[in-house]
Amino acid sequence: MSAEPRRVRRKRRGRVSWQRSLQLRSGLVISLFVLLGFGVGLFAFSSVRQGWNRWHKTQLLTDAAERLDQNDFAAAEAMARKVLAIDPNSLTAARLLAETTEKENRAETVAWRAQIARLEPRLENELNLASAALRFGQLDVARDALSRLAPEDRAKAAYHVVAGWLSRAQGNTAEEERHFAAAVTQEPANDVYQFNLAVLQILAPDPAKNAAARNQLERLSKVAQFRTEALRALLDNALRQNQSEAANELAQALQMSPEVTFADYLLCLDLYRKLTPNKFDALLAKVKPVAARNGHDLAQLIEWMNRNDLAEGALKWSEKLPAAVTSRPPAVNAIAASLALTKNWSRLKSWTRSGSWGEDEYLRLAYQAYAARQARRGAAEAESNALWSSAEVAAETNPEHELALARLASKWNLVQEAETLWTRVAKASAARREALEALYQIYRSTNDLPNLRLTAQRLHESSPDEVGLAASAARFALLLDRNTAEGRALATQNYEKAPHDVSAAVTYAFALYGTGRTAEGLEVLKKLGPDQLRDPHVAVYAALLFDDENQLAAANQYLAIARGGPIYPEEKQLLEEISTRRQNTASLPNEPSPSPSPR
Repeated sequence: MSAEPRRVRRKRRGRVSWQRSLQLRSGLVISLFVLLGFGVGLFAFSSVRQGWNRWHKTQLLTDAAERLDQNDFAAAEAMARKVLAIDPNSLTAARLLAETTEKENRAETVAWRAQIARLEPRLENELNLASAALRFGQLDVARDALSRLAPEDRAKAAYHVVAGWLSRAQGNTAEEERHFAAAVTQEPANDVYQFNLAVLQILAPDPAKNAAARNQLERLSKVAQFRTEALRALLDNALRQNQSEAANELAQALQMSPEVTFADYLLCLDLYRKLTPNKFDALLAKVKPVAARNGHDLAQLIEWMNRNDLAEGALKWSEKLPAAVTSRPPAVNAIAASLALTKNWSRLKSWTRSGSWGEDEYLRLAYQAYAARQARRGAAEAESNALWSSAEVAAETNPEHELALARLASKWNLVQEAETLWTRVAKASAARREALEALYQIYRSTNDLPNLRLTAQRLHESSPDEVGLAASAARFALLLDRNTAEGRALATQNYEKAPHDVSAAVTYAFALYGTGRTAEGLEVLKKLGPDQLRDPHVAVYAALLFDDENQLAAANQYLAIARGGPIYPEEKQLLEEISTRRQNTASLPNEPSPSPSPR
């Protein structure tokens, strides 16, 4: 029996397959629509969120600006920081934070100015960064900001003003004057630039510059904005030049100025002490009651009396004043200085034994340590060392306190303590120049040549454009590590920059001598004036080079000058080198004369 066909089953399978295919296609379509809807929703949500963020950021910035105008710095800063959480590269928020922290006198200003300069690197922003860095003593940051400017920007007056401030902070007066003069050349009608240059040039020894500066300050003394400061500069100049009549007129004008300060009255006291010494005591007696009304003015007057050999009188006067005024800073510090100047050690020790000097506690400990050291009793040294260590600890968290303590150590000739403190202070760029110069003097007094060379190099690095510092660094490199490439290169660059500078010329000539080019070195020295070569320090190098060229008459002339004046130990070694060279030459056997030929 044949099997029956299964057509129905096949048809059912085809229908099921078609249904499944339809269901699969429908699912794909639905999924596509779902995904499309999700994408549209996500895009819409993202757009809404971005719009919300933009609106919220704008609102926050507006509110922050209003709070800043109202001097509500905390609220303004909080709102600006919220903006940065939304947009870390918000230039407006960075500007608000820079202005807020600047008005609060916070060093964080520098970081925000740096952020602005990074986001928008242009002249104004880099100059603002450099100015903020100078304000907070960050000289390295200021130098870097100015170095990034394009050459065309460095020709502008605004650049020269900020570069002049940097030169002043570095202690480079010549560069400061050059920059301020360039700013005046660019904008001669700008009275601020004229004032900056005049205040600097009135200190110049050059009569022409001094006269021009005086004329400019006399003009500016009639402009309200500059009147008081111009009168101060003119009075100071008249006092230095002993121009009594002019100084008297200027002092009277200064005292009539609405912006006169107590420090101005002290400047006038300087004049009256010179001009009318017979009336000075009466004038001082009139100033004392005025000073006694204010602790800061009292301290200023006592400090002025200390500087003018009137410490004894300051002490007698202070004894009549209320203890509530004299026992608190800053007057208590000034009286301690008077006691130290008069060498009243027992009273100084009792004056500083108890009580709290607040933020000046480190000074109380320092004066107590100094009094204990000067007492020279049994355990005085140990007591002094312990007190001084406490003073250092009390000052270490405040750079200004460390600087004040370092100055005291140098004033009291505490060499080891001064070296330790100045080394710390030199790490902070704000007072680096002063610290390095103090260290240089310490190492010069102890003839510590390795540290002298290191300090000379650091001084040069702190003010790279200063010719004298570059010459000193190069000379020490040549003296201690003869013929080093570094010393020769620096000496050459410095001479090319300032061929008429004595220190640059002498150092370059010495570098040439070290490479066997003595004749060229002598030509460099011969370009200097006769009076310049007669300086004992310069004469050492002149003698060395002339002797090497066997020009003995000239060498002997400069040897006499060098030996007759004060010279440094390393320069004395150069003179010994001349003596050794001559002895070696004299000890060489004479060459035999040729025998006459028979005739």
